[in-house]
Amino acid sequence: MKRLTIKDIAKQFGVSISTVSKALNDSYEISVSTKEKIQKYAKENNYKPNFNALSLKNRSTKTIGIIIPNMLNYFFAQVFNGIEKVANEKGYKIISCISNESYDKEVETMEMLSNGSIDGFILSLAEETVLKNNFNHFQDILDNGTPIVMFDRVAEIINCDKVITDDFKGASKTVKYLSKTGSKNIAFISTISNLEIGKKRHQGYLKGLEKAGLPVNNKLIINIIEEDYKKYESILAPIFEANEIDAVIATDESSAIAAMKIAQKKGLKVPENFAVVSFSNGILARHSQPKMTTVSQHGEKMGATAAKLLIDRLENKAETKEQPKTVIIKTDLVERNSTKRF
Repeated sequence: MKRLTIKDIAKQFGVSISTVSKALNDSYEISVSTKEKIQKYAKENNYKPNFNALSLKNRSTKTIGIIIPNMLNYFFAQVFNGIEKVANEKGYKIISCISNESYDKEVETMEMLSNGSIDGFILSLAEETVLKNNFNHFQDILDNGTPIVMFDRVAEIINCDKVITDDFKGASKTVKYLSKTGSKNIAFISTISNLEIGKKRHQGYLKGLEKAGLPVNNKLIINIIEEDYKKYESILAPIFEANEIDAVIATDESSAIAAMKIAQKKGLKVPENFAVVSFSNGILARHSQPKMTTVSQHGEKMGATAAKLLIDRLENKAETKEQPKTVIIKTDLVERNSTKRF
C-alpha cells in the first residue's frame, strides 16, 4: 500500500502542501477548523510524517547533496569546483554522490539523502533516467519540501531551478566559425545523441550549416553509442575513408581527439586542411597535439550559479513561492591550434 504523503492530503482538501505542513505542525497561521480536519484525516489514514519535509521550516543541516552522472567527465569536475567554492563561502558542507548514469542509483541516492541529511540537491540527470523518461523521484522530493537545482542535463517537466548551457547557439556559432575559416565538409560527432543537450547541439549544427549555405550530408552526422572511448578510432576510421571531411565538431573531447588522430594518419594537417572543435574545455583539449579549440561551457560558473540559486532558496524561505528560474550560461569559443584564425 502506497504511503500517504503531504501531497495526497493537500489534494484531498484542495489546499497547498505548505498549508498541510503547517496544519500538521499545529501552526497558528492555519484556522482551527482546517487544522482539525487535516489532523483527523491524517490520523485516520495512518499518515507517517516525513522528518525532512515537516522539519525543514525549523531546522537546517547546512549540507547540500550533489549528484553527478559520472566522475570521468572533466566538465562535471569543473561544475563541482564551482559549487564547492560558493558552498564554502556561504558556510555549507557538501555530500557528493555519483549515479554512474543509473536511474536506480539516482533514485536510491536521493531517497537515502532526503531523510534529513541534506537541505537541498544540486544534480545532473543520469542518462538512464533520461531514456526512461521517469522523473517521479524528483517530484516526490520537491513535494516533500526539499528544493532541487538541476544543471546541464535537466528535466523540462520538473518545475525547479535549472542552470543550462546555450548548446544550440554554441554549435551554430561553431559551424559559422569553421565555414568562415574555409571548411566546407563539416562533420558532427555526438556521443550523447540520447540526451537533450546532444539533440540541441545537433539542431544547432544543422542551423549553422543552413546559415552558412552549406548542404546537409547525413553521412557526416555520426552518432557513437559505444561507451568505450578506446574504440572511437575504429568506429570513425571507415567513415573518414568513405567521405571527404575537412572539419569536425564533437560533443566531447575523446571523440574529437580520435577524429584528429585519424585525420593525421590520413596525411591531413591540422589546422591547415583539417579543423577540430570540441565541446567542454577540459584537460584533454589542452594537452592534445595540437592543442584543441573548444566550446567552453563554463563549468565552474554553472556550478557557482547552481549553488547560489539553491542557497538563496534555502535562506529565503518566506519567498520560496517565487517561481523557479532557468539560468542560461552562454558558451564561448576558446581558440587554440586545431583551427585556423580569421
